[in-house]
Amino acid sequence: MPTYDYQCQTCGHEFEARQSMKDPHLTDCPVADCAGPVKRKIGLGSGFIFKGSGFYITDYRSDSYKAAAKQDSASASSSTSSTSSTSSTATPAPSPAPAAKTP
Repeated sequence: MPTYDYQCQTCGHEFEARQSMKDPHLTDCPVADCAGPVKRKIGLGSGFIFKGSGFYITDYRSDSYKAAAKQDSASASSSTSSTSSTSSTATPAPSPAPAAKTP
């Protein structure tokens, strides 16, 4: 159910009301001593809230973007596979022994 903002025309009191879209607009101020007419304010609406896994900005990319990304990832993976096969493992050099103290 949407939330609507109202403002009293007499006392200026602002409040929110959760109503169905089919419900009629509120007409009276909820403040006990006022009971003046209220006007529904134009709201900003609500934003989207994506919860959970699976919502990524790349999910809705254009086909041309996806093709270029696939081409980039293919060229990157081929260059890393050729460099990884030529790497060698080196053992660290032993650290020098500390110098002896003379009295």
